[in-house]
Amino acid sequence: MSDSTNDMNGTLRDAAAASKAWPFEEARRIVKRYPDGKRDADGNLVPVLFETGYGPSGLPHIGTFQEVLRTTLVRRAYEALTGGHPTRLVAFSDDMDGLRKVPDNVPNGAALSDQLGKPLSRITDPFGEHDSFAAHNNAMLRAFLDRFGFDYEFIAASDRYNSGAFDDALRNVLRQYDKIMAVMLPTLRAERAATYSPILPISPTSGRVLQVPIEVVDAESGLVRFEDEGETIEHCVLGGRAKLQWKVDWAMRWVALGVDYEMYGKDLTDSGVQSGKIAKILGGRKPEGLIYELFLDAKGEKISKSKGNGLTIDEWLRYGSEESLGFYIYREPKSAKQLHIGVIPKAVDEYWQFREKLPEQPIEQRLGNPAWHTLRANTGGAGADAPGEGDSLPVTYGLLLNLVSVLGAQADSEQVWSYLGNYIADASPDAHPDLAVLVDRALAYNRDFVAPTMQRRAPEPNEAAALAALDAELATRAEDTPAEELQNLVYEIGKREEFGFEKLRDWFRALYETLLGSAQGPRMGSFIALYGVGNSRTLIAEAIARKP
Repeated sequence: MSDSTNDMNGTLRDAAAASKAWPFEEARRIVKRYPDGKRDADGNLVPVLFETGYGPSGLPHIGTFQEVLRTTLVRRAYEALTGGHPTRLVAFSDDMDGLRKVPDNVPNGAALSDQLGKPLSRITDPFGEHDSFAAHNNAMLRAFLDRFGFDYEFIAASDRYNSGAFDDALRNVLRQYDKIMAVMLPTLRAERAATYSPILPISPTSGRVLQVPIEVVDAESGLVRFEDEGETIEHCVLGGRAKLQWKVDWAMRWVALGVDYEMYGKDLTDSGVQSGKIAKILGGRKPEGLIYELFLDAKGEKISKSKGNGLTIDEWLRYGSEESLGFYIYREPKSAKQLHIGVIPKAVDEYWQFREKLPEQPIEQRLGNPAWHTLRANTGGAGADAPGEGDSLPVTYGLLLNLVSVLGAQADSEQVWSYLGNYIADASPDAHPDLAVLVDRALAYNRDFVAPTMQRRAPEPNEAAALAALDAELATRAEDTPAEELQNLVYEIGKREEFGFEKLRDWFRALYETLLGSAQGPRMGSFIALYGVGNSRTLIAEAIARKP
């Protein structure tokens, strides 16, 4: 490594050590856990293990995906902070869990009804594409993570249980059965405590995961005794013939896999405490981790995989960019945020605002820039540069949406690019690939959400007079008049006392509502330059002619 590279990485590590960006705050907790790096018995550096968990009872949604991204951001921050110490990320699927209810958003749901209680990995795929329902949902999650280029290892609980890889861990749970029960029983209601067991045997008769009390017969051979369909039987829990209650399973996994970092939602705070105690009983240590707030739907309700009330990954990517999704997930993980279609346009534009600032920012500010973190999510390494950080977007997504809304539901990309030629040089998808993505997204967003409810109101008398004055001014301007000049023109008309606008925002609201059919809008100078002076005059004429 060259001296200049050493100096650069040293500067990055110094800035990372002081950065208040949440991924670095989390990474410093791991450094505190391993001041000299994570090492094996021989003193060699070994990877710090990050884990994310997934319950494949429903279709994956953004709430599932966000854990992988946020954990990856902490992983990259740790690599930057340590100068490139090794790391691994495991995406773990708890597909041995029993199906508790039929999800609302799957086909052929009735076919699943008689399979309730069976492990998800042993239930028929209602989509008819994979060996099991869990395999289908696991495949969907992996396909999306692969699409984003995440560096991860996928582990399914069924593979570990069925292969015997967890057998030693199960024996350990049986050895520590009484101590684990002492942790769990005080947290349960009397009715639940009466049937609770850390081990959930799978019935050899029905194939269902049983919630029954057990008696440990022989921990070393994995033999337990319990009642199954009215008969007391002895049953070996090894080799995929049982699974653990999820809080115990969580702790066992931390210990068996050697997990060093795992974040989880606020709703699992108490569970994390209990699993941490059990991990200690099993001879391990609770990992570091962030407790994050949950995403809410448009009604402010918790997103549920089984209800399907969350915004799907495909929906976001139909109307917004991949980068904007990562940006939205990055922001303020300890604050509850609504996740619905309406947040997408703002997220797209805010992402690009942050991204365009990167080249001019000193390293200390760059480490606090969300775009720096999201751009590096898939690249790894300890360098200070983020790929693509010098790129910019010549037209905001909000302005694109305003243009497309004026063009109507039948607008196509060719029309949009012809108007973009009024505003930017080399207006073509090949010259502006990031903008090309957003043109397609804006057309879809307008077609599905804006056009069906578009209403432009008639102007009030004073507003109509101001619009007429604006039209008269535009009549003297050429088509290539700069956006800034047009913006100043709009400002000056709004300031004129004769039109009676108490505040400038009242004038702009009138423009948005009468010309664009929206309560909010872009810089009107930019819109007029993009849409064209002549076309904008036509919009004004139509508004003035509109009757209340």
